Amino acid sequence: MTFKAVLAVIPVHELEPAAQWYESFFGRPADQRPMDTLAEWHLSDLGVVQVFQDPSRAGHTSVNFTVDDLDTALSTLAGSGITATDPQIVSSGRQRLATTTDADGNTLGLIQVVA
Repeated sequence: MTFKAVLAVIPVHELEPAAQWYESFFGRPADQRPMDTLAEWHLSDLGVVQVFQDPSRAGHTSVNFTVDDLDTALSTLAGSGITATDPQIVSSGRQRLATTTDADGNTLGLIQVVA
């Protein structure tokens, strides 16, 4: 089996306030709003994030994003009012990781490869 892309779905209680938060997180509005309960960001040709209104599953998701420069990403998020944990070294020193949590309790990790 060969996988060609990933579509991450992040369930939230209410779409509109969550979509506003994710606009700040991604630094831009959603690329598509195909349904009243769904906002979608195309991060690359192979990576898409959907924020989907699903109260019964909200707050139970973790998604990690790889970034080129973790410090810059954290500074940009802070400028948008989004706080994150202090970076920590993980993967035997090969990566730096910081996390943030959306209003529904979903965890978003930012990872920078350093080695």
